[in-house]
Amino acid sequence: MEKKELFSTREVAQFLNINEKMVYTLIAEKGLPASKVTGKWLFPRHLVEQWLENQTINFPKSGQPLPPYHGLLIISGSNDILLERTIFLFNRIYPEHVSVFGNLGSLGGIRALRRNLCHVAASHLMQGDEKEYNFGVAKEELEQVPGVVNFCQREQGIIIPKDNPKHIESVADLGKPDIKVVNRPLGTGTRLLFDAELYKAGIDVERIKGYNHELKQHMDVGLEILSGRADAGPGIKAVAGLLGLDFIPIRWERFDLLILKERFFERGVQLFLGLLHEPEFRELARELPGYDLELCGKMVFPL
Repeated sequence: MEKKELFSTREVAQFLNINEKMVYTLIAEKGLPASKVTGKWLFPRHLVEQWLENQTINFPKSGQPLPPYHGLLIISGSNDILLERTIFLFNRIYPEHVSVFGNLGSLGGIRALRRNLCHVAASHLMQGDEKEYNFGVAKEELEQVPGVVNFCQREQGIIIPKDNPKHIESVADLGKPDIKVVNRPLGTGTRLLFDAELYKAGIDVERIKGYNHELKQHMDVGLEILSGRADAGPGIKAVAGLLGLDFIPIRWERFDLLILKERFFERGVQLFLGLLHEPEFRELARELPGYDLELCGKMVFPL
């Protein structure tokens, strides 16, 4: 099939190798990205491809599951500056333990949790209603609802150079021909939010300079903009604050820690969760802009 910007219902059915009637079921029940224009459904190809990737759940489980906790706490998932500093704090306060982090993106972290490759997954995947986070994809990927503890709420937006030389006022301005962006990888919550905002603004991502230039960490996005190699990129306010860059806010989001019930009370997990209530951790958050700890350390449940 010729690559097109938008699929029709028939074309998206062919692309997914399903009956056309099943397309409507996927829209209603699985959040297949679609817009209704003049009475007809249209499907942005790049969002359909991302949706299809995110629906992949049949990953093999690890043949050698994590052994009983013996001092090594493995956290994987979404990149976050406050989380990185908290892991460093954990290793300093509890020298008889070691905590390590795998930067896999939110979806990658949940899939690592499914395969028993980590103790904790850090995630901020926004659901289709744009009100809730993590529960839907966790239930599909893990085939259970894990324990979900809030780590923080943080402000997401667009990072831009100091004094805004290109006069970028909103996401819609990223479609201008003189603007070059840098992006985050598929499977990250930041990319999911960024793509949703671009779609709302009616921007053809294939015409955005730098859209396919993906970097693994928020700080890398900020450094790319600080160096002048990009004019804008999606990221968290903390990066803009640390690097002296400007920031266009989009929304506050919930950043959670997902833990399988059978590992929830393991020693390292409980020590890490307990650290979220300590003054040393709270001071770390106060030093960074764009964080809110109102829910931090509390169990959260689906609305």
